[in-house]
Amino acid sequence: MLYSSGTTGRPKGIKVALSGLPFGSPNTLFMLASALYGPSEGTIYLSPAPLYHAAPLRFSMTMMRFGGSVVVMEHFDPEEYLALIEKHRVTHSQVVPTMFARLLKLDPAVRGKYDVSSLQCIIHAAAPCPIPVKEQMIAWWGPIIHEYYAGTEGNGFCACNSAEWLAHKGTVGRPLFGVPHIVDDEGKELPAFEPGTIYFSDGTEFQYHNDPEKTASSRNDKGWSTLGDIGYLDADGFLFLTDRKANMIISGGVNIYPQEAENLLITHPKVADVAVFGVPDPDWGEAVKAVVQPADMADAGPALEAELIAFCRENLSHVKCPKTVDFEAELPRHPTGKLYKRLLKDRYWQGEARRIA
Repeated sequence: MLYSSGTTGRPKGIKVALSGLPFGSPNTLFMLASALYGPSEGTIYLSPAPLYHAAPLRFSMTMMRFGGSVVVMEHFDPEEYLALIEKHRVTHSQVVPTMFARLLKLDPAVRGKYDVSSLQCIIHAAAPCPIPVKEQMIAWWGPIIHEYYAGTEGNGFCACNSAEWLAHKGTVGRPLFGVPHIVDDEGKELPAFEPGTIYFSDGTEFQYHNDPEKTASSRNDKGWSTLGDIGYLDADGFLFLTDRKANMIISGGVNIYPQEAENLLITHPKVADVAVFGVPDPDWGEAVKAVVQPADMADAGPALEAELIAFCRENLSHVKCPKTVDFEAELPRHPTGKLYKRLLKDRYWQGEARRIA
């Protein structure tokens, strides 16, 4: 039994029903990997994330089931990652979008030092990838980048290759396992391009260990299950993520999803990492706040704050832009690359009545 990463709350044990098949039978991930990623006995898989998390563990085990070899990093460092690709002639790897952003912020001379021509397949997931970041990665490494959307719960799996993504920029893929449904707050299924809570039907059944209330809250009256993400389907059935429901900011009665501002700010050359969330505001209920890890901490201060707010306002509706920016030397990220936004939010909501997600 694996636990969720706990980025928006306490980690949850996820109990999935046993298949009843003989030990060693191919599982769903084995069959999906075979169809999508082409692993073989010659595969060299680089995992830049620790094996106590679901995706690195399951993908590493799956690559070994094909006869491949696995190289595991103790922690992600962008230049070391490139060096290991060259050293071991890595063919496959899985990353998160933050790792892409950090690779792209390396000096071009550093990026050019390493031979990455052995790469055949780069897989990414865990969070929406900013469109400019993925465009640059495809331009650098070629159309070998694959994306998927799924959770430890295994209730659904969407995927796309580079060509599909380029034709549907911003998508996390179309369903290969489980049927996605976009549902509004009243439980009504929504048409294409209208965002709502993402539910899956016809996927794996799961329960949260010792938490029947949490299990029940993940289901609707049709028995469909959700991971708590917001998104929409396009006319071709490709899924797009808006944000997690727990991250939504309500400012002056307007619902704001901070992922859009985060995706923009991470492209700024002076930003190494960023989190956007709501903080208490006596007039608006919540105000949009950005906490930024500067590329150079010496730049932190009022001038950079003004520059980043102006950058947002040039590219987004003002209501979606941070009103203030704070600076940190490092943001709290899980070793897999997922951001512990709740740890930042807690600092601003201490003593407030609102429950922290």
